[in-house]
Amino acid sequence: MTMHPRGATTGGPAGEPGAVGPSVRFTVLGPVRVWADGVELPTGPRQQRLVLAALLARAGRPVSLEELVALLWEEDPPASAANAVHRYVGALRRLLEPGLPARAPGQWLVRRAGGYLLRVGPDELDLLAFRHLVRRARAAADADEAVDLFVAALEQWRGRCAADVVTADPVPRVFASVDHEYVAAVSAAATVALGCDRPGAVLLAARQAVERQPFNEQVLARTMLLLTADGKQAEALTLYHRFRADLKEALGLSPGRDVRAAYDRILREPREPGPPTANAGPVTPAATLRQVRPEAPVPHHPALAQLPADLPCFMGRTELLEQAARFAAADDDALRVLAVDGIAGVGKTALAVHLAHRIAASFPDGQLFADLGGFASADGPAEAGEILAGFLAALGVDRTRVPARTDARAALFRSVLATRRVLMVLDNAHDADQVRPLLPGSARCSVLITSRRRLTDLATMNGARLMSLDVPSAQEAADCFVQRVGTGGPVTDAAAISDIVERCGRLPLALGIVAARATAYPDVPLRRIADELAAAGENLEAFSDNDRDNPVRAAFSWSYRLLGSDAARLFRALPRHGRGRLSTAELTRLVPVPAHVAAEAVAALVRARLLTPVRPDRYDVHPLVLAYAAELARESRRRTGVTRTARAGAGRVVIPSAGRRARSGRAPAALPQVRPALR
Repeated sequence: MTMHPRGATTGGPAGEPGAVGPSVRFTVLGPVRVWADGVELPTGPRQQRLVLAALLARAGRPVSLEELVALLWEEDPPASAANAVHRYVGALRRLLEPGLPARAPGQWLVRRAGGYLLRVGPDELDLLAFRHLVRRARAAADADEAVDLFVAALEQWRGRCAADVVTADPVPRVFASVDHEYVAAVSAAATVALGCDRPGAVLLAARQAVERQPFNEQVLARTMLLLTADGKQAEALTLYHRFRADLKEALGLSPGRDVRAAYDRILREPREPGPPTANAGPVTPAATLRQVRPEAPVPHHPALAQLPADLPCFMGRTELLEQAARFAAADDDALRVLAVDGIAGVGKTALAVHLAHRIAASFPDGQLFADLGGFASADGPAEAGEILAGFLAALGVDRTRVPARTDARAALFRSVLATRRVLMVLDNAHDADQVRPLLPGSARCSVLITSRRRLTDLATMNGARLMSLDVPSAQEAADCFVQRVGTGGPVTDAAAISDIVERCGRLPLALGIVAARATAYPDVPLRRIADELAAAGENLEAFSDNDRDNPVRAAFSWSYRLLGSDAARLFRALPRHGRGRLSTAELTRLVPVPAHVAAEAVAALVRARLLTPVRPDRYDVHPLVLAYAAELARESRRRTGVTRTARAGAGRVVIPSAGRRARSGRAPAALPQVRPALR
């Protein structure tokens, strides 16, 4: 690479003008090294080099302080961890800019988004140069040019990412994802080289990729075909038999369909692994990448079909589904993780399952599903190790070969999925730490996650796409209700349906309960059901069944019980405000505690999705959540012996439209109630 001095003329990182400094370059594709004007610089002790490696592996994107702490000390950081990271960053700044004053940010290493960013460009970092060349290779119109560009890109590598500082197993994700880019580039290069009869050009890189990831079946299959095309059929067959024996010994598995198909093809056509090109006109690299595949898949792995049944009447969410489907099924070099959050009962699971059924065909190796029990299990959230044991068994790994430690199970899980295209749905996650060990390492897989919490840490450290799910529109909610009631019920009363939708706060869980009741008693007019909901007034009893079970109340209770005492106290005080949208100042005035305690309580309610931020300093409370808070407030007053008269009206809430009551002088007779079959 040709390096240039930093300054306005080079268009360096962030394009900032400034005095011309030394020519600096970095490498992270192999050992972590730094040069200034051709002289290599000492990068300091291992932990400081590890910080530098993480910044380089992110290649001009921020690395959070929390991620750096986790990288250096894993699960047991000292109390001084943050200060130590700041010291390492300061030392690196002075290394890159020796005359930099103390505490000055400098031009290279700057604060960004609660962490740090190293500003580098393609002329200064081998990783960015590699990515630039790969993009050019994929876009090239000529196959020979594409092969040359792929070879130039792969020559940037001198070993595994940050090979001199990363010795732990499993490799931290920030470095493992970069290593995956090498393997993906080798696979793409092999495909194009086979198409233009230049197997020898990428054979060395392919052999190295097999050494680095010996159980990556996609790369192994391509390498076998390259060897055969280069006249080395015996070596290709030896590679296959050695892999089959190692896989059986290590995991108790047999080769998957990519490798078996390549093996069969070699036996049939030892000298013609690529597509026929005679009389076919010019073949572009992009077309070759699409066409050159191992022969028709050979089914071998057990079929995985763990998705729950889709709702027969799923409606609405059209734009959201389209966005999510495009993201989850995208074909690129990164693992796609989509995390959907929202309040209890808003339909997160229904959306994830419906989306998974829509895109399942893009994942021929099947689907995995697990309920992580984050907010609805008396035993607490599921252990990641137990979930992994179940997944490994479903993937065909002998239970006697499953390691005891969770991190070892996670590493084995990533190895088994390395060459499979599997869709995972992780429902009801408690937090990012519960999910992280369950993530595959392969870009061929996609993961859909649901949680009441917004999994910001998963976005920061694992690149997840976050999507918040709100209640459906009034029209979507009405259409869904009518669809669920079906032709067996009286669905022609539009005004009653509108009232039901409003009284349910458009919450899909509540609408499902009322729809199940209407379906069970089709002779009861919808107007009577709407009046019963109105008469329920300031409590959730309208959503109870014959056994006094109440799914709406239960759903909210799992979020409430996770709160600390200050947050729980603030939650019970919410009805005093009398409406559903509040500012931070209004929230902090509801309880007599110091401002910083109230601020933390507000944050806890947001994390539990009992408050929903709508813009800076403004929060919404769903009307049914507010009704639940009013119930708790009344129960708290009863338990402490405070009379209802002394606090009259403190917890009055009308569900869900303010001030509107049933017009009849008395509440209608209670309807027979049943627990819905669907939740």
